[in-house]
Amino acid sequence: MRNLLREWQAELKQTFTGTRDAVPEWVPRLAEGDDPGYHLPGSAVWAVHGDMPTIVAGIRALLMQALHPGALAGVHDHSRFREDPLGRLAGTIRWIFTVSYGSTAAARAASDWVLRLHESVRGDYVDGHGVARTYAANDPELLRWVHIAFTDAFLSAHKIWGRPIPGGPDAYVREWAQAGELMGVVSPPLSEEEMRRQLDHWYDAGELRSDEKVAETVAFIRDPPLHPVLRPGYRVLFAAAVTSLEPKYRELLGLRTARLGPIPLPVRLATRVTLGVVHLALGRMGPSEQAARARLRRLGYPGTQKGPGPKDRGQPRRMGDLNPRGR
Repeated sequence: MRNLLREWQAELKQTFTGTRDAVPEWVPRLAEGDDPGYHLPGSAVWAVHGDMPTIVAGIRALLMQALHPGALAGVHDHSRFREDPLGRLAGTIRWIFTVSYGSTAAARAASDWVLRLHESVRGDYVDGHGVARTYAANDPELLRWVHIAFTDAFLSAHKIWGRPIPGGPDAYVREWAQAGELMGVVSPPLSEEEMRRQLDHWYDAGELRSDEKVAETVAFIRDPPLHPVLRPGYRVLFAAAVTSLEPKYRELLGLRTARLGPIPLPVRLATRVTLGVVHLALGRMGPSEQAARARLRRLGYPGTQKGPGPKDRGQPRRMGDLNPRGR
């Protein structure tokens, strides 16, 4: 049993970080830097990104992003997601955690690195109205779609399975807008209502579409090449991502909530149990947060004791000290 648990833990680490045993080389570098970063203990970003529902959110974000034909064309034409899906996942996690926990210099450098990778991602696609168009991965409108689909996914999953967010959902949307700006999104939404209004605009305008590429992508996301020990848990988490989707997007993706005949399956409860098991396997605090706390302690930032406590959870972000726009 102990060997099985160790194997499961190793495969979880491989899936999320690209390495089975050692901490990825970029994680300890989050302890470096001369400023607190864009996001601090007690922030909405730390509350959401440091919690287990992010796993469900990642699946939901991939499903939603597939609905925009321009974004999907870039993935199909230029990404190695079929050959190396875990490598792509590890790269995305690296960017998310660097922006969430790193210094401002580290966050900018990570975002600039992604933007440089995107420079060659160009091509043609057919939009939701059947019109042939060109795309570029760094096009501000495509970046806006990816940012909003991401923000919506992480917020939605956390509202179902996570703990209370400091400042509420609007605080998370407002704080994570900084990540959108780093990636070139112009005036990203600053409230949950504004975010959902912009998200629904693409749907209402007929910009989203479902075709063979979407069906192929959904089939891959439903059944990725994971180690057999991870497959049962992943099936629960995929069902959770589907459950969390708004019905109109679920229908567009050709998905249905999990049922046994006419009886809905208890997906929310099963997901809570699965996330609890993953939490036990991965540990109470992730290495990225630990590295960030080490940097903050070195800088003398108050309230950064080694473990999360009430003082951290209730502490204001003080983002006005870090960002002249007050985000």
